[in-house]
Amino acid sequence: MGLIVVSNREPYSPVREGHELHWKAAVGGLTAALDPVLRERGGTWIAWGDGEREIRSVELPPGEGRYRLERLPLRESELQDYYYGFSNRALWPMSHYFLNRVRYLGRYWKAYQRVNRRFAEAVLQAYRPGDLVWVHDYQLCLVPRLVREALPEARIGFFWHIPWPSSEVFRTLPWDHEILEGILGADVVGVHVPEYARHFRSCCRIVLGYDNDGHAVQTPERPVRVESFPIGVEAKAFAELACSSEVRRAAEELRQQVGTPFLLGVDRLDYTKGIPERLEAFGEYLGRHPEAHGKVTLVQIAVPSREQVDAYRQLREQIDRLVGRINGTYGRAGWTPVHYITRGFERRELVAHYLAADVMLVTPLRDGLNLVAKEFAAVAERGVLILSEFAGAAAELKEALLVNPYDHDGLARAIGRALSMPEEERRQRLAELKARLHRFDLAAWTEGFLHALEGAR
Repeated sequence: MGLIVVSNREPYSPVREGHELHWKAAVGGLTAALDPVLRERGGTWIAWGDGEREIRSVELPPGEGRYRLERLPLRESELQDYYYGFSNRALWPMSHYFLNRVRYLGRYWKAYQRVNRRFAEAVLQAYRPGDLVWVHDYQLCLVPRLVREALPEARIGFFWHIPWPSSEVFRTLPWDHEILEGILGADVVGVHVPEYARHFRSCCRIVLGYDNDGHAVQTPERPVRVESFPIGVEAKAFAELACSSEVRRAAEELRQQVGTPFLLGVDRLDYTKGIPERLEAFGEYLGRHPEAHGKVTLVQIAVPSREQVDAYRQLREQIDRLVGRINGTYGRAGWTPVHYITRGFERRELVAHYLAADVMLVTPLRDGLNLVAKEFAAVAERGVLILSEFAGAAAELKEALLVNPYDHDGLARAIGRALSMPEEERRQRLAELKARLHRFDLAAWTEGFLHALEGAR
């Protein structure tokens, strides 16, 4: 039984070095989770082909256990309206409750329909009887229904990786019926936490009139199972990397470079991540604790993202101003309160930062899950995790210090508590987090969903 994975982004990206073309594995949980499954089972990964667009089909990865990557080229106009438009100016802000940033434009919706049809057609070409089809995320909501109409007996799974909003918010979308019906073409719909599953089932009842029976939505054709499957991280691989002499040496060098105990933030540069609110809280902490001046530093890593969208450019300007204000107000010779870094990091660099940090700040305003919190907990030996209660991971990581990221006073107090936490309490919290992350790791997530899909109907 083969597997067809469908996602917007491809698992390997083409990188040309001189006359040689190499395929570099994408950084992210989806590639790490599904690449080994496709190597074992065989099958096809269908995704948008960015770069080297003349290559439409390729056998990957190098070595044994190869599978086929089918690359769909998108015209610039399609990319602008389907991806930057409907996906990231409509579905993304709506799902994260940022209705003030939403743009519901008809041309975005038409492009979204066209591109989803192209993905569905690619599935039909790759499909062989008995294959499992697993469609991923908000960019491809219409694909399950389109495939179902052509292949009524296929087993189709869909996973929504961001928050599913309440029905009051979801119904602001002019195409709410179409999005729900598209997803309900699947046999199994997965989300990260039970709250999102409840919201999805509620939307199906209120918008479409479909009853819920336990964990299933009763459509006219068949029941559709809707469940939470929290994604994990490669806990063992992260822990092994943290033990390497190279990473440990880099962590020690980092602590010496910073020169003080430090707080760490690692985020994509996105308005949902709460970076300005975090900076405001750190500024309040410094204002209330002059004795901390020169003795604590915030290292904020912000990976550039979706820079073609106006909201992201505005966010970057806002953060630049806040960093400048805090450093100008409190900085002094030999100490810069905020070290602000805007670039991507390799995994080894990130693990060194996780090891070196005294406090990890994961404080999104809304997040589907947040794997940074899990990565940190998998490798940290001394740090304290401060986690937003609005991140999906908060439902699992109860040993973190949970905070409301909108409450600057509360976040400032949590920073003080984390920095003064006794060593024994730090280690106990981390030990409990690590044990859970090893039990429910990335492989367990993949196996759990595929088991549910194989048993569907």
